[in-house]
Amino acid sequence: MSTSHVLLGLLSGGARHGYELKRAHDDRLPQAKPLAFGQVYATLGRLERDGLVEQSGQDRDAGPDRTSYSLTGAGRTRLAEWLAAIESPAPYVTSTLFAKVMVSLLVAGEETTTGYLIAQREAHVARLRELTGIKTARGASAGDVVAADYAIAHLDADLRWLQTTLLRVAELNQEVNS
Repeated sequence: MSTSHVLLGLLSGGARHGYELKRAHDDRLPQAKPLAFGQVYATLGRLERDGLVEQSGQDRDAGPDRTSYSLTGAGRTRLAEWLAAIESPAPYVTSTLFAKVMVSLLVAGEETTTGYLIAQREAHVARLRELTGIKTARGASAGDVVAADYAIAHLDADLRWLQTTLLRVAELNQEVNS
């Protein structure tokens, strides 16, 4: 995820200060990792340096001064370009799960790797159940459902890969260790 582009998108509706941006991010991107305040302010600093946002005012609402930021014309252009750009499928396998299985075969062997795959499959199934609960909960927002659907589809793909790999672990072990 590109934090800078998400913040630009959140600013497209009008000026906001860092706290409002963090809260909007966490509300609008359910199931995404929440942003840290430091990340928001560091990103705003870079966006301002690059001319994509500008300070648009300060308010003091029973606390410290809060600087509001607005999109610049360049910021709107950058956001539009990002939204129009097609995301290329990853050219390489970059999954930690895949790397762990291969290294486990090298270091620990077939039995340990099989145990790891089974335990990982159980963790994936538990997360699937959790996400299904979120998705089907009374009052779940459309954002919650879409986020859960996205995560469920990825977990499902991982589960299919885990099962296939379990069936091939002996063959893989022989190949990796020869």
